[in-house]
Amino acid sequence: MDQKNLIIALLIGLLAGWLASWVVGGFGIVQYLISGVLGSFVGSFILNRAGINLGIRNDLGRDIVTATIGAVIVVIIARILH
Repeated sequence: MDQKNLIIALLIGLLAGWLASWVVGGFGIVQYLISGVLGSFVGSFILNRAGINLGIRNDLGRDIVTATIGAVIVVIIARILH
């Protein structure tokens, strides 16, 4: 992964974490970044395993929605375990 892709992945994670905070609450740029980046992996894994196709043709939009779904799941699990 080159530097440009890493920056894009972090920005998608940050945006996804921020969007997830609107759904389940939370605040702070570090929390947004962590939940969003972890959420991108979780969302991708869960959607692939469940065979769910979001039907979003735009790659960036699909990545943001997938990461947001995963970030919501990550935040909910973190709250349950905390």
